[in-house]
Amino acid sequence: MLFPMSAADAMFLFAETPKRPMHVGALALLSRPESADARYVRDTFAAALARNQVTSLWRRRPHRSLSSLGQWYWRTEAEVELDYHVQLSALPRRAGMAALWELVSQLHAGMLDRSRPLWQLHLIEGLPNGQYAMYIKTHHALADGVSAMRLLQRTVCADPDRREMPALWEVGEQARPSDPPAPSTPLGPLTLARAVLGTAEELAGMVPALADTAWRAARRRGGPLTLAAPHTPLNVPIDSARSFAGCTFPIERLRLVAKRADATINDVVLAMCAGALRSYLIAREALPVAPLTAMVPVSLRGADAVDVMRQVPGNKIGTLICSLATHLADPAERLSAVRTSMREGKAAIAGRSREQVIAMSALGAAPLALAMTLGHARGPLCPPNVTISNVPGPRGPLYWNGAHLDALYPMSIPVDGQALNITCTSTNDQIAFGLISCRRVVPAMSTLTDQLARELELLEDAIGPV
Repeated sequence: MLFPMSAADAMFLFAETPKRPMHVGALALLSRPESADARYVRDTFAAALARNQVTSLWRRRPHRSLSSLGQWYWRTEAEVELDYHVQLSALPRRAGMAALWELVSQLHAGMLDRSRPLWQLHLIEGLPNGQYAMYIKTHHALADGVSAMRLLQRTVCADPDRREMPALWEVGEQARPSDPPAPSTPLGPLTLARAVLGTAEELAGMVPALADTAWRAARRRGGPLTLAAPHTPLNVPIDSARSFAGCTFPIERLRLVAKRADATINDVVLAMCAGALRSYLIAREALPVAPLTAMVPVSLRGADAVDVMRQVPGNKIGTLICSLATHLADPAERLSAVRTSMREGKAAIAGRSREQVIAMSALGAAPLALAMTLGHARGPLCPPNVTISNVPGPRGPLYWNGAHLDALYPMSIPVDGQALNITCTSTNDQIAFGLISCRRVVPAMSTLTDQLARELELLEDAIGPV
């Protein structure tokens, strides 16, 4: 079966090259139940594989032909070779987290095979204390970070005794069986007239929205576009090798800093990243005079998207540009500047329709698209120096068939002109940072994760008690 692929989804296929694969990933750490033996997680996966139940979402592969005029479509495969998509890996004896980061760096480097559905899952054994790791790799055309997180969410629950939870490939985008079908609207003259008027109104709103985006960029105000990103050693062409590392913090620590500073948790995340990058570049005598900027994705999913059972995968994201204030030495002043920049950016898109925000974000992404096309990031239209994403996750302890979800590290996409990507997500009352880069640009990613821990301590000291 063939069905159309949205332009936003197809963009990630058109942009993909062997040096620039367009897949996202996640690394989950699982601990078996106390009463279970060492093979429990492996045996539970084997049982799921034996069921051989793959929903239509995980049977999609991209397809285009002369009859489609070169446009991408989704083809739903009748059968999926699960032994190819779900694989078992093992770390060396007495391996630690450094060995896990290294293995996942290698797994994340290669492109997904377009002749098959665009996903893979690796169950990884050999961690201390009987832990397992589960690395999931999904093409960005199939799902953005928010929808991928919500699909993962549907495989876990808060009940440690529940044993019928599905594997990832067994969940899809279907609504609850009890939900009635949405009523259809006849396409009469009145409906058609309303559609035409709505389209005209939308187009009329595009011009001022894009003009406001350019105006804010020219005046270095927060919004979807920047013309002020300096060049750094992170803004260079990339190759196919990857370097990954993760770190976690109790989310309550960030929440307290945010409360004291009248900021959001996301502001604190950005300030931590700003300080870590500042220290990293100072150590290499490469900190520019102008402040670094970050591209910050924002979800454009409506209120209904909170219901994960009705969530449809795909790409529904816009972007804001945030000044990281790396010219400021004081952590509290940096956080204040980040907060101001994000508030200005949110004000720029407030009241805009989703389509207008996407158009504004497309304008903002033009420098990055140009850098990806040319293979470098120099000139008057340098892209933002880094992408920093915060994907909200569920609160409280979670379990997959009794196995406790200890941590969940997100993994995103480095590109030409933006060799480092930082993504974080919150689960189990902690926030996990996943840092991915071209290996040649940042060979020792643990340096940056160590700096993130130090920056949180500095923010706690600088902000002071409530």
